[in-house]
Amino acid sequence: MNEFYYQNYNIPIMKRKLLFILITTISISCYAQINFEKGYFMTSANEKTECFIRNVDWLDNPTEFEYRLLEGGEKKIGNINLVKEFGIYNESKFIRRIVNIDTSSEKLGKISSDKNPIFKEEQLFLKVLIESKASLYSYNKKGSEKFFFSINDSDIEQLIFKSYEKSPMQIAKNNKFRNQLWEGLKCSEFSMDKIKDLDYKKNELVNFFIEYNNCNNSDYVNYKKNEKELFNFSIRPGINNSSIEISTFNGYPVISNVDFGSKLSFRLGVEAEFVLPFNKNKWAIILEPTYQYFKSDIEVSAVNGMSPGKIDYKSIELPVGIRHYMFLNKNSKIFINACYVFDFSNSNSLIHLNPLTNFEIESSSNFAFGLGYKYKNKYSLEFRYFTDRELLQGFVYRSAVHKNISVIFGYTIF
Repeated sequence: MNEFYYQNYNIPIMKRKLLFILITTISISCYAQINFEKGYFMTSANEKTECFIRNVDWLDNPTEFEYRLLEGGEKKIGNINLVKEFGIYNESKFIRRIVNIDTSSEKLGKISSDKNPIFKEEQLFLKVLIESKASLYSYNKKGSEKFFFSINDSDIEQLIFKSYEKSPMQIAKNNKFRNQLWEGLKCSEFSMDKIKDLDYKKNELVNFFIEYNNCNNSDYVNYKKNEKELFNFSIRPGINNSSIEISTFNGYPVISNVDFGSKLSFRLGVEAEFVLPFNKNKWAIILEPTYQYFKSDIEVSAVNGMSPGKIDYKSIELPVGIRHYMFLNKNSKIFINACYVFDFSNSNSLIHLNPLTNFEIESSSNFAFGLGYKYKNKYSLEFRYFTDRELLQGFVYRSAVHKNISVIFGYTIF
């Protein structure tokens, strides 16, 4: 049954709801305190001060940090001109050095044709990744991460990796860092094959430096191990409490409004969570393909008496959104979500009102907002509210509104 195109005039209302909840989320986030944790800093005069440092889990290497001498005390600022080293115990450490850093860009459209690095001398806080006989450091700025190393407290130098334009249609790589490691970090267990397959990535370089220090029987401190996993995969079963109501406009046709009632149904989803590597891992992007269904059989009142009414609605939902965590203690945290939900209804999903009236479901996208609790980064429980979803987008005189609230259980596999 075909009718004129139906525009969903609920969309502005949905947008206003989303804006309100997003503003609320941001407001809560602003009040969610990032802790001052026990640490220290060392001045240029080698004076060590025990303190409490505000741990913001810096995305870019900082030039200053906030600290308190006493818990709850006055906030102070330590900056790179006065502090040569600072750290948060059992978590992170930064050291000040004047180094030559390659300023070449790795962004497409800005890659130069020069194979050689373009060095600039700068004073930086380098993040310590491995501290030992052979030490590894990193410097991150605007998404570009450079790695540095030193051996036996020698001067710190950058491990060279650079993309360059070999021809207008070809991008080549300068992998000098492999030669630097081969010449500087000798170990009887290392072969050239091990070096030539090494990529300019944090995990691979950290593992290489650990292996080198183990080979030379050198004790080491691995600050990288304190970094949390940035990807989580979870199974997400749950229960939906859904309802569908059909409305008819302008008295067309014979059957007017139909309420299929509220139903409990099962839903099953899997979630990929990409934790953003800053701000203490409080923010994440989530993607959750989910199977859901709604079935109902009722008697519909019509002009000629009662008529059988039936709905069979099955779909794959694809919520894409953002999550914010608020930590309660080491094992517990609460979270809030805001998602945009794409819905892909099954081709056999139909609304049947009488022998001559069948509607093929064509569902719209909508929004979803959740509040949940997670324990030991493994088990979770979430209550999720969905804004209204239109199931008859292509019809001008009819509207079928799907309402839903879900209770979702989660188990994180890895």
